[in-house]
Amino acid sequence: MKRAERLHALSESLRRGGSRGCTAERLAREFQISVRSVKRDLAALERSGAPIWSRPGPGGGYGWAAATSLPPVMLSPAQAVALHAAVSAAPDAPYADLAAAGMQKILDVLDPRTRVRVDELAHRVWVDTPTTGSRAVTSALEAAMTDQLVLRITYVSDDGVTTTRDVEPVLFASTNGRWYLVGWCRLRDAVRWFAVTRIERASVTGENCTGHSVAEVGAPPATARPVHRPRG
Repeated sequence: MKRAERLHALSESLRRGGSRGCTAERLAREFQISVRSVKRDLAALERSGAPIWSRPGPGGGYGWAAATSLPPVMLSPAQAVALHAAVSAAPDAPYADLAAAGMQKILDVLDPRTRVRVDELAHRVWVDTPTTGSRAVTSALEAAMTDQLVLRITYVSDDGVTTTRDVEPVLFASTNGRWYLVGWCRLRDAVRWFAVTRIERASVTGENCTGHSVAEVGAPPATARPVHRPRG
């Protein structure tokens, strides 16, 4: 089972658990993964905004807030497939697993007739985009960016030199079909762009970033833009 599918299935299992919730051990047995992996997946769901609660101690566990669910979604089949295609065509994008899990939530609440038409149209859209990066590395980058924590990375430069650096993540950027982590490199004491595919290892240190801003990266090219701009 791919991680995106597991995240969706995990959220559904929590919903089914109702107010009683589920222990991490039970979820680990259900999905045949380690307790550590379960807790990492639950943390990823929480970062995506999933309404997960947790209770420590005996009789505790994890659950889904009962009053929270998606209302009926009014999308045309073409709109739904457009979203599906965009997510499927960008497996190396930041938060791609969470995007796929979110897309599955939208599909699940479409009315049955629309869902049938979506399934029919989706079979007419093919995508062949194999992932090129390490899932473990990407997960660490996503967690550090979301929580603004310092990363420790092992990086291989274009000329083959390997260095270990502590980096304060500032933004993700895609250019010429390649994803970069842009951050404040403490080794160089400056903003640096790191090709994600050249990061061999990455771990979140738990140390808070010191507040370097997007403005320090400089003005983006005229053709670049954030993935979302607030209205107004």
